[in-house]
Amino acid sequence: MLNRKFILKQIGRGFLHIFFWCCVLLFYTYFFSSSSKNFNDTLMFSLFLMPITIATTYVSIYKLIPGYLVTKRYLLFVLYSIYTLIISFYLVMVSIFFSLIYLSNFEYKNMNPLTRNILFVMTGIYLVTFIVSAFKLMKLNIDASKRTKTLETKILETQLKLKEQELKYLKMQIHPHFLFNTLNTMYGFALKKADETPKMILKLSNLLDYLLYQVDKPFVSLTDEINHIEDYISLEKMRFNETLNVTFTKDIHSGSIEIAPMLFIPFIENSFKHGIIIDGILKINIAIKTQTNHTEFVIKNSSSKDSGLNEGLGLENIKKRLELLYPNQYSLDILKTDDDFSVTLLINSKSIAAHA
Repeated sequence: MLNRKFILKQIGRGFLHIFFWCCVLLFYTYFFSSSSKNFNDTLMFSLFLMPITIATTYVSIYKLIPGYLVTKRYLLFVLYSIYTLIISFYLVMVSIFFSLIYLSNFEYKNMNPLTRNILFVMTGIYLVTFIVSAFKLMKLNIDASKRTKTLETKILETQLKLKEQELKYLKMQIHPHFLFNTLNTMYGFALKKADETPKMILKLSNLLDYLLYQVDKPFVSLTDEINHIEDYISLEKMRFNETLNVTFTKDIHSGSIEIAPMLFIPFIENSFKHGIIIDGILKINIAIKTQTNHTEFVIKNSSSKDSGLNEGLGLENIKKRLELLYPNQYSLDILKTDDDFSVTLLINSKSIAAHA
């Protein structure tokens, strides 16, 4: 099937070339007969010029342009172009002698005025060569642009796949860490046979549902993310009991805002993990506020001047995720003082309608 298509394509191409050179022959005949009444002689002279024109044109479009000009071998291009010009000039002189000897019977005055003018003859030949070469250059440029666009598309697709793989890798690092902490808390409650254990299992069930069915989505509603955070805080309150003081304020102006799943939870995990209990209390303040063009997330936990900067694996992962998901569309400020550790994240808002 492919061979048949190739053969048909080559046949069609051959007929197109034949048709073009017939048109050129017609052009030569009328071009050189403008000052002559002997049409047959002009036709014979034009037929003699055709092999010269065809050879010059094909050398130009199949050898000089693709072999030397496009590959930027300019010195060789100029050199071989001069060789081609000299050879074609010699052949034109032969064609003029042909016109003098065979068509005019050695009578110079009987020659067609245009056919004995070498400038007109060379102009006719190189006019055709120039036009065909211009079309060849245009075609090569179009083909090069298509190849470049195809290559750019493949590069972008590869980069996108790499980003998707990196995001999956980062999420895989977040999930086990989160589950490990939660299951440890449940284990402690189960040992104590606490009444809160069923409630904790229900909360964990909700979180697992979120992890399994929502986190692989590129974006989820901000409301779902907040519910996830509230379930997580509820579990931590059961674990810390009376030693935890958490305030979670929300100022949401629209229910259609979307964010990347589990975008805020690493910061919250980090606060519970690295926060310092002062006077018997670990203080954590969380605030989420939406504006017209952005969403603001702020978290602050009690700390001390002796504690190190609370940047664990979770924060490193979230920084990488932010670069992948919100390039040039976010700002992240991490501040450590003597009394507290705070994180402020601003991201450009995305609405559900924008993805519909």
